[in-house]
Order: sequence, then C-alpha cells, then structure tokens
Amino acid sequence: MIPGKLLPGLDIMRLLSSIGRGCASLSQACLYGPATPFMANILYVDDEPAAGMILADTLERAGHRAIGARNVPEALKALAGGGIDLIVSDYQMPGISGLEFLAMLRSEEVAVPLIMLTGHASIEHAVAAIKAGAIDYITKPISPEQLQLAVDQALEFVRLRDENQTLRREVMEFRNERQILGDSPDMRRVLQMVATVAPTRATVLLQGESGTGKELFARAIHDQSDRRDKPFIKLNCAAMPEGLVESALFGHERGAFTGAIRRVEGAFERAHKGTLLLDEISEMRLDLQAKLLRVLQEQEFERVGGTTPIRVDVRIIATTNRDLAATAAAGAFRQDLYYRLSVMPMTIPPLRERLEDIPVLAARFARRTAAEIGKEVRGFAPDALKLLQSHPWPGNVRELQHAVERAVILTPDPMLPVQVFDGLRPGIAEVLDRPLVPKPNGTKPLEAGHALHLPTLNVAEAERALIQRALVAANQNRTRAAELLGISVRTLRNKLNVRGLITAEMATDGGEGGQLS
Repeated sequence: MIPGKLLPGLDIMRLLSSIGRGCASLSQACLYGPATPFMANILYVDDEPAAGMILADTLERAGHRAIGARNVPEALKALAGGGIDLIVSDYQMPGISGLEFLAMLRSEEVAVPLIMLTGHASIEHAVAAIKAGAIDYITKPISPEQLQLAVDQALEFVRLRDENQTLRREVMEFRNERQILGDSPDMRRVLQMVATVAPTRATVLLQGESGTGKELFARAIHDQSDRRDKPFIKLNCAAMPEGLVESALFGHERGAFTGAIRRVEGAFERAHKGTLLLDEISEMRLDLQAKLLRVLQEQEFERVGGTTPIRVDVRIIATTNRDLAATAAAGAFRQDLYYRLSVMPMTIPPLRERLEDIPVLAARFARRTAAEIGKEVRGFAPDALKLLQSHPWPGNVRELQHAVERAVILTPDPMLPVQVFDGLRPGIAEVLDRPLVPKPNGTKPLEAGHALHLPTLNVAEAERALIQRALVAANQNRTRAAELLGISVRTLRNKLNVRGLITAEMATDGGEGGQLS
C-alpha cells in the first residue's frame, strides 16, 4: 500500500458535525468477484449506482482495493478510518458537490490526491477542479482505460511525493547530525565566531586537539556561508602519501608522471566557488607550502605537468592539532603561510573544559546508535552521567561518542547504567599519572585536567594530593578510592581526618561506600 497523509479522526468528525447529523451510515467497500491483492486503497465517491459499479470493477481489475461512498459524508467517514491513498470523486452530487468536498480536504491540508469526474466534457468544471487542487479529471461516461491511466499516473505522483518527503526528512536528519551541540561559555564564544566569520571570504585556521570536531566546525562555516550550495572538498594532508599530495591539490596532466594516463582535476578545481578544507595542514611538506601560499595569494595554479594557469575562487579552511604558531617559530612550518592561513584563527575547546556539554552530546550519540540498531534507550542513570562528566576525555568528543555507542550496544537496559562505563574508571597507575591542580581557594578537592603543582616534596603533602586525586578519579566514592590507593576504607577515613580533608558531608555519611557531595 502506498502511504498517504490523512485527516485526523477528530478533524473528520468535526467536518461531519458541521454537515449535520442526518447523514447516512458508512457504506461498505464494493467488492465484485474474488478478492485480489491490492496495490492501493482507492476511495470512489459517486451517487450514481451504475457509475459506482464501473469504478469498483475497473479499480479491482487493476489490483486495487475499491472503497465506495455515495456522498461526501460517507466519504469523510471512510477517510476517518485511515489508509486511503487516492480519491476519485464525482463533480455533481446531491448536497455537497465534489468541488466543495475538495475544498474541505484542502482546507484541512489532507495530502490524499483527488481525481475529479466531470459530466459531458465540461471544460468549465474540469478547469475549476484543477484550480481547486485536483490532480486530474475524467469526463463521463467513464472509460475504464482512461480511468486506469489516470489512477496509475496519480499513484505514481503519490510515490514520487512520498519519496521526496523521505529524502527531505533524511536531509534534515543529516543536517541535525551536523549541528554542533554545546552551551558552555567556550562553545558559545566559538559558535558566535563561526556565525560572524561564515558570511565572509576570510581564510580560517581551526586549531584544537584530536577529536574535538574541527571538521564539524569547518562544515558549519561552509553551511552558513553564501557558498553553502557549492562544493565542500576535504583533503587530509597527513593521510596521503607524500608523492600524491601535490597532484591531489592541483591535479595533473596526462603523462605528467608514470601512471598518469589521463588528466585529473585536483581539490582546488573541484572546490571552485566552494570551500576547501585542508585537514592537518601542519603535516604538509615545506615545498608544497610554498606552492599553496602562491595559490592563496593569486588564486591561480598549474596542474602537475601543465603550463596553463587555472584561476579558481576557493575559500580555504585549515585545521591542525598542533600549536601552528610555535611550529612556524621552530621552522617546521612557513611563517608567511601561517600568517596567510590565520586570518581568522579559532581554537576548539577540549571536552574536559566543557563538561557541562557532555549530557546533551551523550544523549545525541545514544539516540543515534539506538536508532541504528533498533534498540530503545531512554537515557542515562544519574551516576553514569556523573562518571562521564568526571572522565578527562583525552580523545575528546570522538572518545565520548565511541564510549556511548559501545554502552548502547552492550547493555539491554533502556537506562544506561554506570557499570557499562566501567572501562572509563582509571586504575591506580592512571590515577598517579593524571595531572591535577588545587582550586584557587585551596579548600576543595583537586580537579582533573590540569597540571599538578605541589608546594614542596613533603611526604605529607604528596599523600594529601594523592588521596585527593584518588577521590576525584573515584567520583568521590570512598570505597573505590580506597581500592585505587590499595588501602582499606577505614584507613582512608583516618587519613582524611589526619590530613584535614574531612568535610561536613563526609562526617555525616555513615556508609563505607558513600559518595562525597
């Protein structure tokens, strides 16, 4: 059956009530002969019994399911039952005409197409029906061949319309997946910069750790620019063999080198009028950097093995996970190219610096994975989210995505429990290596993600820092912290008292495995 959008039942009943309560009961489907597999559910509306018989017989012989109605109230009741793919309605009927019926459907935004039957080759009625929104019209007396042809064309229209809607929905879902999520101050600042820079022609340098989503930000700049309908070409400078990078950038002529059997366009030509993303630009060879600088300055180049200049209009976005200014100062990257690329520099914050964005990111990854594998996921257990927000995420958003995908696949529970993320809990060796720093007032536990600064090498101070580090890694769970430290919970409690780390919450928490607020 071809799906169609129908009036909700309440809207149908409202229309019925506006007509009046004296309407006839719903007619049954007119079936003649043995039932056949149907291609579509077609509602025909005609007050003439002879015409109805011709309609039913023709539709059923074509393999459709014919549903008959003698007037508009009966037709509305049939529509309320759902599943109607096409309507064939007479123009002139007692009470409500076919034209008025069509106007009712269109006012309620019913997407079911309608073929109008008009008498005696009435051009006036046919024109009125098409203007009102009918997909086609047929003149009486009804010709079975003409009816079947009109029905086939209308159903093909329905198929194409539904296919188009599906494609539009998929495009919207794809764009939603590319939407950058985050409401932390750092993310708001970067997103505001994206919105400001996107409409310009300025070259953009995106810097940030691996896994922070630099390509996603590059896409956002392209999508918000006036080049959004033009090509977005990506070239990873680190992933290609050295000998192929120049050809990948500028293309080559036939015979330019061994194996060059035909002319090939490079990334710059393919990105004409659009955007070229140079990923991991810091890995590009110095000799190629000089050629790239010339293209950026003059907007023209020659293919490898060619002599004819080719002019292009390309916006450049470059990404790197290095400090490109320091790399240029060290002589590993051309300073003049660095200045040309960093017209608008942006630094994407690592995930550990925007922990408040983790719940919404994790929710997106969980929904997407659940939809892909057909599983129900309602959310995360509170302690699971707390663990996710305490992890340092050295792999940034990419690491979080993989952790959530793995959790959705492995757990049968629709609420993802903390146990499915146990792989994120650090061992003692990792805890010892994890850098920490005191908060400014020096009274709160140390936090992950920064350098450790001990005022002295005093053993007591080192023990204090280690206990604080273990508590952070254990999400303030004393039992887990004691396991990491290799001591008993009682010993840990004593050390907390001795080192002055006990808090009011800890003092009133009677459970050995309690969490610290």
